[in-house]
Amino acid sequence: MLKVLLAEDQHVVRGALVALLELESDLTVVAAVGSGDQVLPAALEHRPDVAVLDIDMPVMDGLAAAAVLRERLPGCGVLLLTGNGRPGHLRQALAAGVGGFLLKTAPPEELVDAIRAVSAGQRVLDPKLAVTAWDLAGNPLTPRDTDVLRLVAEGADAPEIANRLHLTAGTVRNYLTAIVAKLNARNRTDAVRIATEAGWI
Repeated sequence: MLKVLLAEDQHVVRGALVALLELESDLTVVAAVGSGDQVLPAALEHRPDVAVLDIDMPVMDGLAAAAVLRERLPGCGVLLLTGNGRPGHLRQALAAGVGGFLLKTAPPEELVDAIRAVSAGQRVLDPKLAVTAWDLAGNPLTPRDTDVLRLVAEGADAPEIANRLHLTAGTVRNYLTAIVAKLNARNRTDAVRIATEAGWI
């Protein structure tokens, strides 16, 4: 019997997934949590074979929860679920040693097969995501670029960004000019869109 931990912040989706997995004779859901920070405590208590984690969760996202899980409970396989399939997320997941990465739109039997495969130490990748990741160039943004662009995405202007990052407003404007150029964007708003869709911010 494979023990599964499920982390999904949407209550209805979480309930549906638990019900779906419990239909399988070789799977049992030992814990179902609603945020990323609850993953490790539940995993340490129940020692699941596979953790199925939604990427977009409050407090701690699925990627961060997966990294903590891999460090503290390396014997637990991790399967990430995503609703949008951002290539940047796929790259981060692969770098973190995640065993599987599936779109939430995958058929139920694919999810069940993926859980079994991850528990056996195999890698599972949604083909649509793999193709997108191959097509996308690496992240051209530096960590500081990313900090600046995240604040732009939150609606901060150059003086506020300068204040929060302990830079001058001129330096922030230089960063923004460079970011727009690196992403081949039309303007700051377009740069935020490009970086968000790629999973870089």
